[in-house]
Amino acid sequence: MAVYTEVSDEALAAFLTDYDIGAAVAFRGIAEGVENSNFSLRTTGGDYILTLYEKRVDPADLPWFLGLMEHLATRGITCPLPVRARDGNALRHLAGKHASVTTFLPGVWPRRVRPEHCAPVGAALASLHRAGADYAPTRANALGPAGWRPLLDRSLPGADGVQPGLGAELSAALEGILAAWPTGLSVGHIHADLFPDNVFFLDNALSGLIDFYFAATDILAYDLAVCLNAWCFEQDFAFNVTKARAMLQAYQAARPLSPAELAALPVLCQGAAIRFALTRLYDWINTPAGALVTRKDPLEYIRRLRFFLAAKDVHALGL
Repeated sequence: MAVYTEVSDEALAAFLTDYDIGAAVAFRGIAEGVENSNFSLRTTGGDYILTLYEKRVDPADLPWFLGLMEHLATRGITCPLPVRARDGNALRHLAGKHASVTTFLPGVWPRRVRPEHCAPVGAALASLHRAGADYAPTRANALGPAGWRPLLDRSLPGADGVQPGLGAELSAALEGILAAWPTGLSVGHIHADLFPDNVFFLDNALSGLIDFYFAATDILAYDLAVCLNAWCFEQDFAFNVTKARAMLQAYQAARPLSPAELAALPVLCQGAAIRFALTRLYDWINTPAGALVTRKDPLEYIRRLRFFLAAKDVHALGL
């Protein structure tokens, strides 16, 4: 989440007249994240999140994202529920951008991940995959393997300014990952960005999953690889097999992984690591001056990538 576009009090008041959620009482920007402009909105009717869609989000994809969230919420997944305006539409315009209002989820994301967080995340991810199975529309993953080389090409001119030799290292790693990328694995709807700041906990229990704007139709086990990257490394970038084992076992209890998925998990983890290294690198180089946004260090994912490139099989990941 982030703030790129400011919203005036007058524009907000006019926008809310299309909804049955009351008048604004409090309104503030949310600085975390890198993709959209997000605001915490309290009205006389309750608490909500207002999102203005920026940057990489294709407006043509927005009905799919909002439809998926609505589908998942009606099937027991605790995620934001899009709020429909009086005309029945969940997607509108504000400050020159596409915009939506979603319900607010209570809880806080874990600033320091502990092993006891990882099993609930694995179980929730498997439940999400199962709940999404009967959502018929599909969306190609724009930040899947086909998108990595173009993203690297756009980042190469600035890569060595971040770390000497980084461009060559990423180029070599990407070539090997793409050559080994698996086919024939189970495909479905994935979150694709289930980082700790997208998972809320309340009273030591998982209370919600947020930020579905990278969701896509892709390899289900790749979503698990994203989570292993995001949740299972320590601050010194050592891989914590206890966390990984807890996540994998909880996922498998709800949706067992096939032998082919288990065998592919190391390269899927490599792919997840390079995907986030590349998007962070691009944003590090191109984030506009003055944007209220927290830039994320691409080198954190280079170090994860190096670990997964050295992992020979799933046993290195905790199983």
